[in-house]
Amino acid sequence: MTDAPITPEPVNPTPAYSAPAGSPAPAPAGATFPGKTLGIVGLVVAIFFNLIGMIISIVAFNQSKAAGFKNTPAKAGIIVGAVLFVLGIVGFIIATVIGAAAVGGAYDALCEGQAPGQYELTTGETITCP
Repeated sequence: MTDAPITPEPVNPTPAYSAPAGSPAPAPAGATFPGKTLGIVGLVVAIFFNLIGMIISIVAFNQSKAAGFKNTPAKAGIIVGAVLFVLGIVGFIIATVIGAAAVGGAYDALCEGQAPGQYELTTGETITCP
């Protein structure tokens, strides 16, 4: 009669780790999560090219969010891109107003000391002085 070999069972089996319910499982050591590199790229690009960097950061943030990870560089890229984009628009408006005022002031200076009427400049333009 042949006895079947007995396989020993471990005395203290280690329980498998499970993440708490409702939270994403942590990434294994050394592994990257989706959108991490793109989030960093988006942050850097947002500093120099605001709108493009903000769009890249939004894409990276959505990739990470879909995979269940936080992506702080992408969130920072969205914020930096939006703030710098708004500041750029405000700066453009201010520069346009200042430029228009300077041009208007130049035409006023041409009329200074002149009688009311129309005058032709040497450039071929006609200005009307009040």
